[in-house]
Amino acid sequence: MHMIDDATSRLLARFYDADTVLNHMDLLLRWLQAFGRPLALYTDRHSIFEAQDKGQALADAETQFGRALRELDIQLIRAHSPQAKGRVERSFGTAQDRVVKEMRLAKVKTIVQANALLDDGLLAKHNRLFSVPPRQRGDAHRAVGTAFNVAAILSLQEQRTVANDYTVRFENRHYQLDKPIYPGERGGKVVIEVRLDGSMAIRFGAHYLRYHEIAWRREALGGSAPQTPRSLAPGGPTPGGEEEGAASAKEVEPSGVQPTGGRSGRTSAESYPPDGGGEDNKQGPYRPAADHPWRRGFRPKRKV
Repeated sequence: MHMIDDATSRLLARFYDADTVLNHMDLLLRWLQAFGRPLALYTDRHSIFEAQDKGQALADAETQFGRALRELDIQLIRAHSPQAKGRVERSFGTAQDRVVKEMRLAKVKTIVQANALLDDGLLAKHNRLFSVPPRQRGDAHRAVGTAFNVAAILSLQEQRTVANDYTVRFENRHYQLDKPIYPGERGGKVVIEVRLDGSMAIRFGAHYLRYHEIAWRREALGGSAPQTPRSLAPGGPTPGGEEEGAASAKEVEPSGVQPTGGRSGRTSAESYPPDGGGEDNKQGPYRPAADHPWRRGFRPKRKV
């Protein structure tokens, strides 16, 4: 990936494993740390820069990268054709020729080695040979300063609703929000930030919340999710596990199953004899009486 200063042709480049929004944010962070905030970024119309739906641009929508630029007060200009941003396209052609040869001479085989080659002098050599003085004196870049929380801005942000038990769910994982509790937090909206360093932060308004991940079992959902046959079986797992001093799973049967003691068809409303006892247990299979209609022969209908 390349970023080129339009006024000086100064180049910043980096190798990445994929063309993702986080990698674009990482390259932008390196530019901010080296030179400051530019006035504008001139990009193509990739879905990273322009919100799309089935290939059609969404005028009122904003991508994660577009939101980050807005919060950094950097204008986003999207080109309508590759030729419109020909400087960076030509730079890619040059890199695919010269940089590949430099990598072959240095016996580079990994992304880490390739980036080390860039940082160890290849980029500095390129900028020394091909950068030009600007037409106007002065640098239009602006300092980042302390007014911008760059780590929070350059992150993937998702909004979630806080449940009544002060938990939030994100990517099939559950997090318990710890004290202090702020007014309106329960049932309110929080912003989850997945940052470039791999960490995660949860923000409620202007407050960053403390949290910890909790194990979440499907059985604990109660009526909102049906229990599995294995969880209902005698001696099977019970919601919440066992506590000290409580009866074991073999001593306490789950409420969803009542042992029948060899009998079938008994409902929970019928009285249950102790230890599966009862006269019906001693009876054999049911046999109809001699005069039962089932024992009468079949008489075909007479033809009229």
